[in-house]
Amino acid sequence: MKLNNITLSLLLIVSSGCSVDVKEVPTPVALDKTFSIAGSEDLKSQWWLAFNDEALNQLIDTALRDNFSLKAAFNRVEQARATARKSGADLVPSINGTFETSRKITDKLESDSFSLGLLASYEIDLWGRIRANLHAAELETYAIEEDLHAAAISLSADIATTWYRLIEQRKQLLLLNQQIKTNQDLAGIVEARFRATIATAADVFQQRQVLEGVVGDKETVLATINVLEHQLAVLSGKAPKQIKLLEISAFPDLAPVPKTGLSADLIKRRPDLRKAYFSVQAADQRIGAAIADRFPKLSLSAGINTSSPDLQSLFNNWLATLAGNLVMPIIDGSRRLSEVERVEAKARESLNTYATALLTATREVEDALVQEYRQQNLVSSLAKQVLLSQQANEQITLRYRHGAIDFLRVLSIYLTQQGLERSHLRAERELIEFRINLHRALAGSFQLPPSFSKIDHD
Repeated sequence: MKLNNITLSLLLIVSSGCSVDVKEVPTPVALDKTFSIAGSEDLKSQWWLAFNDEALNQLIDTALRDNFSLKAAFNRVEQARATARKSGADLVPSINGTFETSRKITDKLESDSFSLGLLASYEIDLWGRIRANLHAAELETYAIEEDLHAAAISLSADIATTWYRLIEQRKQLLLLNQQIKTNQDLAGIVEARFRATIATAADVFQQRQVLEGVVGDKETVLATINVLEHQLAVLSGKAPKQIKLLEISAFPDLAPVPKTGLSADLIKRRPDLRKAYFSVQAADQRIGAAIADRFPKLSLSAGINTSSPDLQSLFNNWLATLAGNLVMPIIDGSRRLSEVERVEAKARESLNTYATALLTATREVEDALVQEYRQQNLVSSLAKQVLLSQQANEQITLRYRHGAIDFLRVLSIYLTQQGLERSHLRAERELIEFRINLHRALAGSFQLPPSFSKIDHD
């Protein structure tokens, strides 16, 4: 069968159908060009390596490989990819085959009938509606892929935060054991002085109460250690008792502040900002598709079939058909116009969401910078306070033994010193946590384990 010239011209139109270009999105909100602190250390893609902590490296490697929430995020990427492929299927002609057989039986005659056919159909994308929907689906897939990278960053940060909270609790346990020993020694001194009628019974009871308070705090710390170990196990994709953690009880030395770069670098690097960017582009494509849906649709269909009373001659006689179909919306109760208005509002929402994400991202960087700077001053101040408290403690204890002051003064300085020691440990851990927050705020995508398919759409 030969196509006539008109049909051939129509097919040429199909191959050059309209398409909607994906537009660049300008930054919708004014941002400061640079951050308040520039930093000096090169920013690593695998940011946790800056802590030079092999135990942390092993935990994060395991979590990135085995964490089930991260795997679920990748499953959502797979779903989005399949949806995008489905959206592009309309750009390819649909071809269906048919085969039928029947038997007719009467009183005098019995006959068979066979038929075989192919039917092809194709919608010409005159206004770019199909391509716009395809572009939108691809961009939405990119956005979900960025969700996967954002989840990986959050997982690594959660692992690091939990790990150093565990180390702090281990250090608190060592400190509490020392404080229990100190309070036991002090209780012995008070009881000896009581037996010598130098101290009162109230002094003995108060010191015993302080001792029991520290013992009780130790039980809380032990419980917290177990809870944090369980959290690390689950984050690593294991049951609570299926992970063995290294017995480390020392904080890492912090490297210099990483380079913060320009705010424009942050926009290109952070997965959540890239997701918001792709979402704006996808929403714009949905507008194009909705507008195109208001215009006429032109479809082509072609068929070829044959029929015969027996299989032997089935392929001898063929009949071919070619048809065109033009559908133009006239009255639809404003359904298509309402859809255009809906997707336009959705696009405005996506743009505002993008602006909010930009402001939030820059705020998170600035927050982490100022918190770390102030926390360094706090850690230094607490270290000085602990030293001064120890010096005061020595003097007051000496005077108490010589009967120059009462026991309440001794008790007060011991409580102050022990509280400062524990606060200093907590402040050191918080300083590390603020650095983790800074890395989380600056981090970009990093290579995921081989179990996750390669994602590259730059």
